[in-house]
Amino acid sequence: MPPEVSCIILSGGLNSRYSGQNKAFVRIGGVPVIERLLNTLSPLFDEIIIVTNDPGRYLDYDALIVTDIYNVRSSLTGIHAGLFAMNSPYGFVTACDMPFLNPGVVRLLLDAVNIRYDVVIPETSRGLEPLCAVYSRACKDRIGNRIENNKLKIDRLFRKLNVKKISEPALRSVDPDLDAFFNINRPDDRQMAEKKIDTERKHGNDTQ
Repeated sequence: MPPEVSCIILSGGLNSRYSGQNKAFVRIGGVPVIERLLNTLSPLFDEIIIVTNDPGRYLDYDALIVTDIYNVRSSLTGIHAGLFAMNSPYGFVTACDMPFLNPGVVRLLLDAVNIRYDVVIPETSRGLEPLCAVYSRACKDRIGNRIENNKLKIDRLFRKLNVKKISEPALRSVDPDLDAFFNINRPDDRQMAEKKIDTERKHGNDTQ
């Protein structure tokens, strides 16, 4: 049997490029991004953890709500907090601003989880996708050490880990346009997302 995996949603960014608005609650197709994510992920995981420094806003959701352990602004701190809190040996990590994450991509990563690997991560022509990846709990101490030494660049975390990369062709087999990695960084991105939703609805493909 494959190892058990929890789901960790990071929702603790500064949102500075989105005028300070919490991107988790930006509506895409009339549905907050966090709810779109939960609709996608809840059928796949028994344990869902939301890492946030504004826990009161998430109390209505069926998830374990935790906050950062380190008072440092970095995606590494969110990953660390999620790995610390989870009950499984592995955690699938994603960000709260990815409205088109789809089950096919998630299952592709989960199918590759193996005790030989510390991380299972997509790799496209743009590089690695560390906020749509599976991390072993064994990464927790290494991440904590990097935070304590102010080494916060996430891409350098993978240099001394056993990493399984999922290739772009494999990813495109389940997500032809790689929409899963589209995120809402700026208001313009929201407009692009709405256009995509409109197109999907015209073709009857919107599942949200």
